[in-house]
Amino acid sequence: MDIIKMNPSHYDEVLQMMRVFYDSPAVLHTSSDEVLKNDIEACIGDNPYLDGYVFVSDGRIAGYSMVSKSFTTEYGGMCGWIEDLYIREEFRRQGIARQFFDSLPGMYPEIVRFKLEVEPENERAIGTYKSCGYSRLHYDIMEEVLIDD
Repeated sequence: MDIIKMNPSHYDEVLQMMRVFYDSPAVLHTSSDEVLKNDIEACIGDNPYLDGYVFVSDGRIAGYSMVSKSFTTEYGGMCGWIEDLYIREEFRRQGIARQFFDSLPGMYPEIVRFKLEVEPENERAIGTYKSCGYSRLHYDIMEEVLIDD
């Protein structure tokens, strides 16, 4: 499996996968196609805060991920948020997520902490994340949404 930086040739296929992901129970809030397109454009453009990747297995795109960057005052350095992680059904349970997680420290040597969100009911994903070294935080997340989507 290869992890490739998202580029314009991946646009349509990533958009299809995002639509499946954002319409699934793995996400609390579905997003409009306009928002998803903006996300992809940020990944393939020059936005310094969001990177996109596709996972290629046997010449086919098996999934994608998006990683955003911010500063964590709690740890005094850069934080990486794994915003999206989606593996197509036929490629699941092949170690793709583990390979991606194992690659992250080398891809982002400046990052001191990686975080992600997961639905509490998504036991399979939680098991995967735990096996990759992630642990639950005991914080509640609060938000105020300033766009109408």
